[in-house]
Amino acid sequence: MASRDLHNNLGVAVALNIGAISSNTTTNGAIIDTQGFESVEFVIQSGTLTDGSYAPTITEGDQANLSDGSATAAADLLGTAANATFAATDDNVAKKIGYKGGKRYIRLNIVSTGVTTGGTIGATAIKGNARNRPVA
Repeated sequence: MASRDLHNNLGVAVALNIGAISSNTTTNGAIIDTQGFESVEFVIQSGTLTDGSYAPTITEGDQANLSDGSATAAADLLGTAANATFAATDDNVAKKIGYKGGKRYIRLNIVSTGVTTGGTIGATAIKGNARNRPVA
Protein backbone atom coordinates (compact mmCIF):
# COMPACT_ATOMS: atom_id res chain seq x y z
CA MET A 1 0.00 0.00 0.00
CA ALA A 2 1.29 3.43 -0.92
CA SER A 3 2.05 5.84 1.85
CA ARG A 4 -0.70 8.43 2.05
CA ASP A 5 1.22 11.19 3.78
CA LEU A 6 2.30 14.38 2.06
CA HIS A 7 6.03 13.96 2.75
CA ASN A 8 6.36 10.65 0.90
CA ASN A 9 4.32 11.74 -2.11
CA LEU A 10 6.24 14.86 -3.10
CA GLY A 11 9.44 15.49 -4.97
CA VAL A 12 11.18 18.85 -4.85
CA ALA A 13 13.78 20.47 -7.09
CA VAL A 14 15.26 23.92 -7.57
CA ALA A 15 13.39 25.32 -10.56
CA LEU A 16 15.09 28.71 -10.71
CA ASN A 17 18.16 29.64 -8.69
CA ILE A 18 17.56 32.73 -6.57
CA GLY A 19 19.14 35.59 -8.44
CA ALA A 20 18.86 39.14 -9.65
CA ILE A 21 17.10 39.96 -12.90
CA SER A 22 18.18 43.42 -14.03
CA SER A 23 17.10 43.66 -17.68
CA ASN A 24 14.29 42.86 -20.08
CA THR A 25 15.00 39.21 -20.79
CA THR A 26 13.80 35.63 -20.52
CA THR A 27 15.47 33.88 -17.59
CA ASN A 28 15.39 30.10 -18.04
CA GLY A 29 15.16 27.85 -15.01
CA ALA A 30 16.36 24.29 -14.59
CA ILE A 31 14.87 21.44 -16.62
CA ILE A 32 12.62 19.34 -14.38
CA ASP A 33 12.07 15.62 -15.00
CA THR A 34 8.43 14.77 -14.24
CA GLN A 35 8.84 10.98 -14.50
CA GLY A 36 6.89 9.24 -11.73
CA PHE A 37 4.74 12.30 -10.97
CA GLU A 38 1.36 13.46 -12.25
CA SER A 39 1.81 17.20 -11.88
CA VAL A 40 4.26 19.90 -10.85
CA GLU A 41 3.60 23.07 -8.92
CA PHE A 42 6.11 25.90 -9.30
CA VAL A 43 6.33 28.11 -6.23
CA ILE A 44 7.96 31.39 -7.24
CA GLN A 45 9.24 33.81 -4.61
CA SER A 46 10.36 37.39 -5.00
CA GLY A 47 12.83 39.36 -2.95
CA THR A 48 12.94 43.14 -3.34
CA LEU A 49 11.67 44.30 -6.74
CA THR A 50 12.41 47.87 -7.80
CA ASP A 51 10.68 48.01 -11.19
CA GLY A 52 9.31 45.95 -14.03
CA SER A 53 7.05 42.95 -14.44
CA TYR A 54 8.04 39.28 -14.15
CA ALA A 55 5.77 36.75 -15.89
CA PRO A 56 6.18 32.97 -15.75
CA THR A 57 5.99 30.69 -18.76
CA ILE A 58 6.48 26.93 -18.88
CA THR A 59 8.30 25.09 -21.66
CA GLU A 60 7.52 21.38 -22.15
CA GLY A 61 9.02 18.56 -24.21
CA ASP A 62 10.08 14.92 -24.35
CA GLN A 63 13.83 15.44 -24.84
CA ALA A 64 15.99 15.74 -21.71
CA ASN A 65 17.61 18.93 -23.06
CA LEU A 66 14.24 20.36 -24.22
CA SER A 67 15.53 20.61 -27.80
CA ASP A 68 11.89 19.84 -28.73
CA GLY A 69 10.55 22.32 -26.19
CA SER A 70 7.44 24.36 -26.83
CA ALA A 71 5.15 26.63 -24.83
CA THR A 72 2.66 24.82 -22.62
CA ALA A 73 -0.99 25.12 -23.66
CA ALA A 74 -3.28 26.90 -21.20
CA ALA A 75 -5.29 23.66 -20.77
CA ASP A 76 -2.17 22.00 -19.27
CA LEU A 77 -1.61 24.73 -16.68
CA LEU A 78 -2.98 24.83 -13.16
CA GLY A 79 -3.75 28.48 -12.51
CA THR A 80 -2.78 31.23 -14.92
CA ALA A 81 0.41 33.07 -15.76
CA ALA A 82 -1.42 36.34 -15.06
CA ASN A 83 -2.08 35.30 -11.45
CA ALA A 84 1.59 34.31 -11.01
CA THR A 85 3.06 37.49 -12.52
CA PHE A 86 5.00 39.81 -10.23
CA ALA A 87 4.85 43.61 -10.33
CA ALA A 88 7.42 45.99 -8.85
CA THR A 89 5.24 46.27 -5.73
CA ASP A 90 5.36 42.50 -5.04
CA ASP A 91 8.33 42.47 -2.64
CA ASN A 92 8.82 39.22 -0.69
CA VAL A 93 5.75 37.53 -2.17
CA ALA A 94 5.18 33.88 -3.12
CA LYS A 95 2.99 32.92 -6.09
CA LYS A 96 2.32 29.64 -7.87
CA ILE A 97 1.57 28.10 -11.24
CA GLY A 98 1.16 24.41 -11.97
CA TYR A 99 1.65 21.93 -14.80
CA LYS A 100 -0.54 18.89 -15.51
CA GLY A 101 0.45 18.12 -19.12
CA GLY A 102 1.84 14.86 -20.41
CA LYS A 103 5.39 15.82 -21.37
CA ARG A 104 8.29 14.36 -19.40
CA TYR A 105 10.48 17.48 -19.16
CA ILE A 106 9.44 21.01 -18.24
CA ARG A 107 11.14 24.29 -17.42
CA LEU A 108 9.93 27.44 -15.72
CA ASN A 109 10.98 30.67 -17.44
CA ILE A 110 10.58 34.22 -16.16
CA VAL A 111 9.95 36.89 -18.81
CA SER A 112 10.90 40.30 -17.45
CA THR A 113 9.70 43.55 -19.04
CA GLY A 114 9.98 47.22 -18.05
CA VAL A 115 13.10 46.43 -16.01
CA THR A 116 15.92 48.91 -15.44
CA THR A 117 17.24 47.90 -12.00
CA GLY A 118 15.07 44.83 -11.40
CA GLY A 119 14.89 42.51 -8.47
CA THR A 120 15.44 39.05 -7.08
CA ILE A 121 13.36 35.98 -8.01
CA GLY A 122 13.70 32.25 -7.31
CA ALA A 123 11.47 29.18 -7.62
CA THR A 124 11.00 25.62 -6.37
CA ALA A 125 9.31 22.79 -8.29
CA ILE A 126 7.06 20.59 -6.17
CA LYS A 127 6.25 17.32 -7.94
CA GLY A 128 3.23 15.36 -6.75
CA ASN A 129 0.79 12.53 -7.25
CA ALA A 130 -2.87 13.25 -6.58
CA ARG A 131 -3.88 9.57 -6.40
CA ASN A 132 -1.74 9.05 -3.28
CA ARG A 133 -2.84 12.22 -1.56
CA PRO A 134 -3.40 12.14 2.18
CA VAL A 135 -6.87 11.22 3.40
CA ALA A 136 -8.81 14.28 4.62
